[in-house]
Amino acid sequence: MAKAKKSYICNQCGNVTNKWAGKCEACGEWNCIEEDLTTTQAVPKGLSTGTKGRKIELAPLGDFEATNYKRAISGISEFDRTCGGGLVPGSATLIGGEPGIGKSTLLLQTVCALSERNMRCVYISGEEAMDQVRMRAARLGLEKAPVELASATNVRDILTSLEPSSGSKPVDILIIDSIQTMYIDNIDSAPGTVTQVRTSAQEIIRHAKARNMAVIFVGHVTKDGQIAGPRVLEHMVDTVLHFEGDRSHQFRILRAVKNRFGPTDEIGVFEMAGEGLREVLNPSEIFLSQRNQNVAGSAVLAALEGSRPMLVEVQALVAPSTLAAPRRSVLGWDPNRLAMIVAVLETRTGLQISGCDIFLNIAGGIRINEPAADLAVAAALISALQNAPLPAETVFFGELGLAGEVRQIAQSDLRLKEAQKLGFREAVIPKTKNKGKARKSTNNEIRVSEIDNIQMLADMYSTASNVQAYG
Repeated sequence: MAKAKKSYICNQCGNVTNKWAGKCEACGEWNCIEEDLTTTQAVPKGLSTGTKGRKIELAPLGDFEATNYKRAISGISEFDRTCGGGLVPGSATLIGGEPGIGKSTLLLQTVCALSERNMRCVYISGEEAMDQVRMRAARLGLEKAPVELASATNVRDILTSLEPSSGSKPVDILIIDSIQTMYIDNIDSAPGTVTQVRTSAQEIIRHAKARNMAVIFVGHVTKDGQIAGPRVLEHMVDTVLHFEGDRSHQFRILRAVKNRFGPTDEIGVFEMAGEGLREVLNPSEIFLSQRNQNVAGSAVLAALEGSRPMLVEVQALVAPSTLAAPRRSVLGWDPNRLAMIVAVLETRTGLQISGCDIFLNIAGGIRINEPAADLAVAAALISALQNAPLPAETVFFGELGLAGEVRQIAQSDLRLKEAQKLGFREAVIPKTKNKGKARKSTNNEIRVSEIDNIQMLADMYSTASNVQAYG
């Protein structure tokens, strides 16, 4: 006789407990524990709890025949770049983002592009009716794409419908929008719960890998920007993509945070337009197109997102404060790192900045995560505090330590090459530690100024007269 066993699962870390609590003891999150009902088969006393398993075949590590998986390339280069060159057959991809950011639009454009390349693509929507999906496709000019649609939420019905019939082509690409709406009818819990999301994803992934079919899940996000549902969901899939951006800006960033078949932290840049998402092939030029070169507090950062160098504008505003606790407002960067740089500037250079209101913005709605932005932020703060514009054709990058030292970062040559391509003539970067690799400036290359501590940067831009002489 089947017995129901009640347990409680944290939807953030997956920790299982026997009783409900307001706070998870494993991860420390509040209001994240949900009830989980599992059915077990009662075993008569004295009998074994299970049958003997099947013996599996063990193979040596070196006995490997290379298999060349032909990736499914959509032709949307920004999407293919983020996925590592295209979708691998049998892979599972999870894409998350805020409501209304454009996840469904991106996937509809991608699946239509893949279907035009002689691939059988199926789009399963659990949130919209088929006519609503058709309306979006008509608005995007994709109504003639040979994509098969369905509006369903029962995983058993979906997997049965995907079985190839006699003479039909197997499914190559499957889109599930979204995984939180899917359910398995033999589990006594509502769709969207931890058990349903985990079990539904597991069944769909198992089916996809057995039939060499690439599947893409759409995932909802919480108010903190994390993908909703059990954390184990991100471990089950092969690739996790975040679709992010400020909805007040037209730019959208597709960022890979996990990829078993390609580099992580790779990004794709899109621009939201009336006809859908357009690729931005040269994001540096777009992000700097509206830059005012004669304003204090503006510095150009040579950032690196994945394998792509990108120039963005760092804007800082420093104003006298009448508050006991001065304001710190940051958009597109880590507020904790700004607090660290303010403390380093005041302690190591003597600049009086901690008593001022500070506003920092990465222009264009993009978010920068790498520590190489420290030097550009410090330069923008010094410029804003002195009310003196920085040289217009100079880029900055480098990591700042607590002792005031400027540390080296990776891929300096790639960043300098991107800056030179866009017409920048000078770069302020960390000092090269290896004497054999000292940089030599020529008339055909960008001029490099190497510094090894933050005091050198403050001396270069301490007054307006120094700024004009340096420029």
